[in-house]
Amino acid sequence: MAFREISPEELRDNPFTLINKDWMLITAGNKESHNTMTASWGGVGELWGRYVSTIYIRPQRYTLEFVEREDYYSLCFFDESYRPALNFCGSKSGRDYDKDKETDLTPCFDQAAPYYQQARLVFLCRKLYRQDMAEDSFLDKEVLAKNYPQNDLHRMFIGEIVKVLERV
Repeated sequence: MAFREISPEELRDNPFTLINKDWMLITAGNKESHNTMTASWGGVGELWGRYVSTIYIRPQRYTLEFVEREDYYSLCFFDESYRPALNFCGSKSGRDYDKDKETDLTPCFDQAAPYYQQARLVFLCRKLYRQDMAEDSFLDKEVLAKNYPQNDLHRMFIGEIVKVLERV
């Protein structure tokens, strides 16, 4: 499958639908070692004069090691036929499974971060900022209680969207 580069302004997708309903794979690493995970929390927008993505990863997720290690990560969006692969990548750990093999997804390594050949849309992002969420920063304690009963608060990353690839 071929991709063409587009500018972020050319996106035709609703970002709320892309992330919350369609889901995405967050992927980082290299040819020797990479991992991916499904996410339905995150955002895109403008910050510091740059187009950015914001992602959230819990401390126990294997993908966190790869995002921490690398300067870049990718966000991949798929059509609905890949929902089983996204379910697998969100429910199984790369410590225990080869997610690429199990899902028949094909990683590409021709950019700064791995991404998937089957994706219909890819954001390549360069990390700019990270911060751990803090319990005392929650103004609405119900959000904390509902989403973090095990106190496994996310680490947030803000990445500059350096390239957007759209499948042709």
